[in-house]
Amino acid sequence: MTIDTTIVPAVSPIERPCVAEYLVGIDRYQREKHESIVQAWRARVAANPDRAALRYFDGIMTAAEVDRASDALAAGLEARGTNRGDRVGIYLQNIPQYALTLLALWKLGATALLLIPMYKRSELRRLIDDSGAIGIICDDTVVKETLETLAGSTVRWLISTSALDFQTRNDPRVFDRTDRPAPAADGDVAALIRDFDGLRPANIALTKDDVAFLTYTSGTTGPPKGAMNTHGNVLSVATTFAEWAQLAPGDVVLAVAPLFHIMAAVINGAISLITDTTLVFTGRFHPEVVLEAFAKHKVTYTIGSITVFNAILELPQASADHFATVKTLYSGGAPIPPATVKRFKKRFGVYLHNAYGMTETTSGVIAVPPGAEAPVDAASGTLSVGVPLPNIVARILGDNGAPVPPGTQGELELSGPQIIPGYWNNPEASNHAMPGGRLRTGDVAIMDERGWVYLVDRLKDQINVSGYKVWPREVEDVLYEHPAVHEAAVVGQPDEYRGETVVAFVSLKTGTSATEQELIAFTKERLAAYKYPRVVHIIGDLPKTQTGKIRRCEVRDDHTAARLNPVAKGRS
Repeated sequence: MTIDTTIVPAVSPIERPCVAEYLVGIDRYQREKHESIVQAWRARVAANPDRAALRYFDGIMTAAEVDRASDALAAGLEARGTNRGDRVGIYLQNIPQYALTLLALWKLGATALLLIPMYKRSELRRLIDDSGAIGIICDDTVVKETLETLAGSTVRWLISTSALDFQTRNDPRVFDRTDRPAPAADGDVAALIRDFDGLRPANIALTKDDVAFLTYTSGTTGPPKGAMNTHGNVLSVATTFAEWAQLAPGDVVLAVAPLFHIMAAVINGAISLITDTTLVFTGRFHPEVVLEAFAKHKVTYTIGSITVFNAILELPQASADHFATVKTLYSGGAPIPPATVKRFKKRFGVYLHNAYGMTETTSGVIAVPPGAEAPVDAASGTLSVGVPLPNIVARILGDNGAPVPPGTQGELELSGPQIIPGYWNNPEASNHAMPGGRLRTGDVAIMDERGWVYLVDRLKDQINVSGYKVWPREVEDVLYEHPAVHEAAVVGQPDEYRGETVVAFVSLKTGTSATEQELIAFTKERLAAYKYPRVVHIIGDLPKTQTGKIRRCEVRDDHTAARLNPVAKGRS
């Protein structure tokens, strides 16, 4: 089907302000025809078993081969006592075994517990204890440390795997060693697939209510909470986003964002598994390797964090030729500054589309339509994150909990089949965050009369300067307009006179220089007197989460400037 990229109003914004502008040909009320991701996967395999489903450097696996390998792995995990409803941790970077393990677990009716490989000891143990995981699959280089961390936990088995498997190129930029540690005593993924080849687990009639992922929130406002992303949640987002992004048979999806993050797990990983497309892995993110993968594998679509695209912008060898086959690029996890979008398009000829979602929304539910460019809110200078996708209902609520008129700031509320049923073993937190099944996001947003959503900032990040509200994002977006600024984070710090003072932390682009006073003057010319930062710290790199999101909470600390490594020049 050829989709007309003309933007048209779906319905009157007065009748339903949460529904905005859709591509002609997009069904606003999509109904998922499959009951589970496994059912959708099997339909994909039956339709085209010979399509390359996974690529990993020089390694290729067809859909039929992936199905057979995941069947064997499922049988091996079943032999180790894995049953329906069990939680199993995946403690890996982006390698083919991630996709194989997901499919194997889902075929057993088990839940994939997404674990960040950079988590160590108490961080990892906290999530294992909370989830009650019965098994874990990890890289063979961390077996000893992981076993020590999990001693006395609910984990009954640990299976290892090697990032060297399923490819032979051994790119030294990715693999700093080619010797293989001994596999875990409970087994190795590749060995299990060989040992159980030809076997498959008993068929399980999964429903949309079965939990596919257990994904823990970052815990920035308290202890991490396990979001229960069901098969129905995942299918709703993956099928909707696939049509939205115009994925077609033969398209190539690059797993550039880490699959342990819900954004990548669903709209890079699951979206590729249930469509007739190819999912490309390159291991842990290396800008040069990812850039080459765009050209070598003829990538047509991906979604990544803005830090990924900033890193590519830093590469002198990057050119428009690397993106010659790209149809659509999306960025999620954090809003994109307008200046970055302009810079990327000018250099590479590709527009970066915003997308918005949360762990609790099972990934992206608001996005810029392909073929459209996001408008900028005139009042705040904020680039729109897009319009609500099919089946998601978005409202902007005032302090009294009632919807506000278009163009008015308020808290973004979301509801629909994408919203999780709750947090694992935490009904109190579930009821607080999702009263009546409606997600109170904690994000301050504006929706205009056409349905475009502008994310102003997090409620908790608001800065109060002499009674005036200052949103960090507005100040950060102005800083990004400076030619030397690579990344910026703006926070409020206590001030006896003003209540709070606006403070900025900035890293500079390689080969550039700027002074603190120069950046203060730059913002002073462009912002109201109460908004511009009175203090700017130029540092080497901004602290980030494991998924690349800048950690304002860390730079908000009064003593952060002394702890971070200050520099006067650009990054080296």
